[in-house]
Amino acid sequence: MNPRVIDVKPSNDYTIILKFDNSEIRVFDVKPYLDYPFFQELKDEELFKAVRPSLGTVAWKNGQDFCPDMLYEESSEYSINRTK
Repeated sequence: MNPRVIDVKPSNDYTIILKFDNSEIRVFDVKPYLDYPFFQELKDEELFKAVRPSLGTVAWKNGQDFCPDMLYEESSEYSINRTK
């Protein structure tokens, strides 16, 4: 089982910065999913930024979420020098 999300911070570029229960900090790009009907509402910046950790993953108020394993496997190492 992969680590689970314990904290999340949204960025202005439709990525989310994830802190996992193994202390890793990683970044996940939500942009590729925004054209899928289930995620289209997240194009609304205010809604996107309302993301919260939920049961080891992340979720938005209208029910959008991602598989926690996918978040870990498809995310990349977070760099402090990352362009914002």
